[in-house]
Parts: sequence; structure tokens; C-alpha cells
Amino acid sequence: MSNTVIVHIRNAEPMLAEIDEMPQLTDVLIKLSNPRQKDGKDLIFLERNVVHVYWPWAEISFLEILPGDTAEEVVSFIRE
Repeated sequence: MSNTVIVHIRNAEPMLAEIDEMPQLTDVLIKLSNPRQKDGKDLIFLERNVVHVYWPWAEISFLEILPGDTAEEVVSFIRE
């Protein structure tokens, strides 16, 4: 199961990608699948046919993990 993430890279625009598994504390690189701009266009610094890229953690500020199809639905109680 892959998670869609927004990757915030230092001194660059954020990009959208998928990750197969959550990164571990000991990881030095992160594998990103289907990297693209947030609007879905190709990234200008990668070739058009790139499917996977390994990015060093030292260049990443943070990740935003987007909810997927399997995200749990939040159930709240409403007082009537």
C-alpha cells in the first residue's frame, strides 16, 4: 500500500509523490515513486519517464502525508 505525500525540499517548490512504506529513523534516503509537481505536471529537474527516485533526507525539510482511500473515517458524537 502506498501513501501519497507532499515532499518539502530545501530551496525548492514542494512536490507530490508516493512512498511504499513509512521511513524509519535510521534511513538516509527515501524512495519516492511517481514524483511530480503539486498540480500533476512533470518536474523540470527530472526526465519525463522517471518512475522512482531516491532522495537524501538531508535535503528534505518535512513530509506531509495525505489521506488515502483507506484512511479511517473519524466518528464523532453529536449532542442533540
